[in-house]
Amino acid sequence: MMAAPALTPPPAEARPTDPDRTACFAIVAEADPGVLPRLLEHFAKRGLVPSSVQARLVEAEAELLVDVQVRTLTRAESDYVARCLRAMPLVRQVLTSERHPAPAIQAICA
Repeated sequence: MMAAPALTPPPAEARPTDPDRTACFAIVAEADPGVLPRLLEHFAKRGLVPSSVQARLVEAEAELLVDVQVRTLTRAESDYVARCLRAMPLVRQVLTSERHPAPAIQAICA
């Protein structure tokens, strides 16, 4: 009899990261029921879990305002995700920024 093949877990993801960087996305999209999951899909399919997601409907403008923050994303990867989001038909605008932790201040003892 042949032995069953041993199953091994998949290798750890090797995508580059920037541990001191948080990528921020400010997205303006049409107020459509499917737009929020479609936006978040761009992060999920890359194995990214946002550290923060906030969405607000502006009824007067028929717009959905979505803010997404993702830790450890490199600039190249966040630029690529932003381009993908901008290419979506229901998206009107995508602005990006980044946050870094404040430098530690060492106390000076006299």
